[in-house]
Amino acid sequence: MIALLLRLKRFCGIIAGMVFFLSGIVKLMDPVGAGLVMSEYYQFLHIGFMDFSAKFMGTLFAFAETIIGAAVITGVWRRITAKIALGLQGFFTLLTIALVIFNPEMDCGCFGEAIHLTHMQTFVKNLILLALILIYIIPLTHLGETRKRKYVSFSLITVSVLAFTIYSWLYIPMVDFTAYKPGAKLVAGATIDPEDMFETTFTYEKDGERKTFTLDDLPDSTWTYVSTDTHTNEEALDQFVELSFYKPETGGYLDTLATKGKVMVVSVYDTDMNARSWKDIKGFMGRADNAGFTTILLCSSTKGIPSNLREHAYISDYKTLISLNRSNGGVTYFCDGTLIRKWARISAPDKSELKETYETDKTEVLIGRESKGSLAFQGFLLYVFAVMLLL
Repeated sequence: MIALLLRLKRFCGIIAGMVFFLSGIVKLMDPVGAGLVMSEYYQFLHIGFMDFSAKFMGTLFAFAETIIGAAVITGVWRRITAKIALGLQGFFTLLTIALVIFNPEMDCGCFGEAIHLTHMQTFVKNLILLALILIYIIPLTHLGETRKRKYVSFSLITVSVLAFTIYSWLYIPMVDFTAYKPGAKLVAGATIDPEDMFETTFTYEKDGERKTFTLDDLPDSTWTYVSTDTHTNEEALDQFVELSFYKPETGGYLDTLATKGKVMVVSVYDTDMNARSWKDIKGFMGRADNAGFTTILLCSSTKGIPSNLREHAYISDYKTLISLNRSNGGVTYFCDGTLIRKWARISAPDKSELKETYETDKTEVLIGRESKGSLAFQGFLLYVFAVMLLL
């Protein structure tokens, strides 16, 4: 009986630990996004004066969540980690209750940009997790013993997660879950077939039962027509994104400039950068021009832009720019209005890479980068779970 109880408790602990770990690691992959979520919580809690620390605190919370998940999965220091996990989950549950009551227009950010939940869905998720942790922790004296090699396993995971965090802080996310992901098309250069924009469904009734059909799948004559409904096809429109920008001196939006041929867009959502960073941007734009690309510098404001770049700068929305490229001063490659690839500012392509990118088919560039990032993240997850569960 005791052995069965230990297995049940261990199973519940591992499930809860996995949710903690995955929730944290997805946020760690996108520190800027974690900062944006933390900023929204600051506003909700009326402590907006702490906004300067949003990115750091968002990353710190995500790191703590990941490490706690790893500790619960590996089973190290079981009593301490169980209490910490219970306290953290209790805090999350109470916070979610406040979100359900006041219903602010914000996302809980539980899984970053990867999965979006409503406040009620988040509350239910937190209740289930709380129940799993309570099963795991009660009674506290029956948590079992930790194998010594699990401390080695936990140490390896901690170092790996720390390295992953540093990489994510310096570069753009391995997997892009924003609307501005590779393959997205700019609205300004899109030709949308009206038939793709709207979807028509037909409601028929038979023997008191009503069903909805599409035009390609209409029922036989034994069904009675009831009504027709036409609505926007969200799936067809999801692939299109808007990138609006203008010249402060002249006004008027010039969005179509980003849709003509091969374009490198440098986006600066925070213009308070040092001279070295602006010099790097200037150098990259010169290299991209020489390689044949059209270069566009998009900034959230004119403040702080060096005089030698002002004539090349356009103004766009802060939220758009930070969604377009998480790196401040990062580079985004568009080809005929389709987003192909992104780079962080510190890894902007050099002369040879620009030439190779220009001469390579856009589909090959898009698939190549997406595959590498996705495979790298999947490989990392396989590695950490193998170490936690098998070592």
